[in-house]
Amino acid sequence: MHQLVAFLGLVFIAETTGAINAKGCTPLDSWTFDKIVPKFKAAIIKFDIAYPYGKKQEEYTKLSAAGRGSVDLLVAEVGVKDYGDMENMDLAERFNVKKDDFPVVKLFLSGHEDPIDFDGDFTDEELKKFIRRHSEVYIGLQGCLEVFDRIADKFIATENLNERKSLLREAEDEWDKIKSQSDQKIAETYVKIMRRVVEKGSDFIDLEKTRVRGVMAGQITKEKRDEMEGRLNILKSFAHDEL
Repeated sequence: MHQLVAFLGLVFIAETTGAINAKGCTPLDSWTFDKIVPKFKAAIIKFDIAYPYGKKQEEYTKLSAAGRGSVDLLVAEVGVKDYGDMENMDLAERFNVKKDDFPVVKLFLSGHEDPIDFDGDFTDEELKKFIRRHSEVYIGLQGCLEVFDRIADKFIATENLNERKSLLREAEDEWDKIKSQSDQKIAETYVKIMRRVVEKGSDFIDLEKTRVRGVMAGQITKEKRDEMEGRLNILKSFAHDEL
């Protein structure tokens, strides 16, 4: 009877605090870790308390949602207990994770023995940038589209005007294929940025980022702020140092 009460108490705590695994996020333990992680090109794993909650858990849940469409990326959690059966404490010790540092995020890449530690601001956007910076796995920033991000990568990597014009035409062709009205608007933003870069040069990217940040610093509606955040994220696709 006491065990049943204790179990129901844990369920109540988990439900009322949001202390559950992030939706779409794979829970790992000492038995499953080495069976699952090597199957992916990249695996981002959060080491945390057994029943995580709060702002950082919410941000990790957003990351999990963003990564749901990538077959090459595993978003996972390891819940560590320093009491009772000491569940997954061996994994924490194996990767030199300390309880006082929770949550700790590490990126495991196929073919690499040692993981890469995440040390940025704990937001879903910074976690996405971290994944993109260190792997070839695509996970887009909010308001971005993969096919256009791929074109943007090639576009900004070359200074050859003819190559840029060719990539601009490729982006225009992809824009024509889109059926979704919201995605059409996003595609239009990519194309317009590329047109301005062809006209004015690469300096346009930094100038436009400054302009957009200035708009966001003012008094604007939520709809306008969301629009500007999406535009800023697209501009970041044209600046490798920000990914």
